[in-house]
Amino acid sequence: MSEPEPVIKLENLVKRFGQQTVLDGINLEVYPGETMVIMGGSGCGKSTLLRIMIGSIKPTSGKVIMLGQSLAQLSESEIDELRKKIGILFQSGALFNSMTVGENVALPLREHTKLHRDVIDLQVTIKLNQVSLLQARDKMPAQISGGMKKRAGLARALAMDPQILFYDEPSAGLDPVTSSQIDELIMNLSKGLGVTSVVVTHEMDSAFRIADRMCMLNRGKVLKVATREEFEALRDVSDADGFSQDELLMRQFLRGDPEGPISSEEDKGGFFEELGIFSLR
Repeated sequence: MSEPEPVIKLENLVKRFGQQTVLDGINLEVYPGETMVIMGGSGCGKSTLLRIMIGSIKPTSGKVIMLGQSLAQLSESEIDELRKKIGILFQSGALFNSMTVGENVALPLREHTKLHRDVIDLQVTIKLNQVSLLQARDKMPAQISGGMKKRAGLARALAMDPQILFYDEPSAGLDPVTSSQIDELIMNLSKGLGVTSVVVTHEMDSAFRIADRMCMLNRGKVLKVATREEFEALRDVSDADGFSQDELLMRQFLRGDPEGPISSEEDKGGFFEELGIFSLR
């Protein structure tokens, strides 16, 4: 049986800011209905990669093909139409503080559709119910917790019934219980609605809970794309004799070990300077 066509395909993607190469020849395919976790340390290029995939910045070279369309060949209006088929959960939730939770969720529907007000109200009810936040419909963002803001942001991302959901560090700043609840939501949406999910994170507990496949970045390059089970095997192996430098680096990151190739790079002195440059992107 042949593989389905990828909903996202990155081909030889390069992004430079001035003389600094942030992404260096990225190749990646994301398939319908799967949860792809993109991970790596600070400064590895994962946030830049996310911004390129959602069309907010353009690559220096290479291709981004989404839902069968090459972004480079689309006009701004065509990209805007394509964006209606995707949803984005930003790290902070990115709610408008002057609007209630319900109004935040309704905003994409009011801006991009001609639906009747009653239909929009029904859609808001459905989306808030999907993220277990119906009770907060009339509250302002300042009146709800960080975890609730993330769920409200997710409800808004779902408002247009997207085919692809992008998550930017969905567990960042959350306590372990709330983080687990967000992970459960991501998994339920992927399995229940068949939504394709791309999750950028450096939180390994979360990554291993939600991923179908994982992509490990380091210094703008893809080190490995594999199933969650393959990364778990790499993390859990007790004897790393004979491992390549890349395998040792990935193993240290996955395990959170204090000693290893990542630590050695930091000790060289130039590593922190490089991270400082990347962190401005």
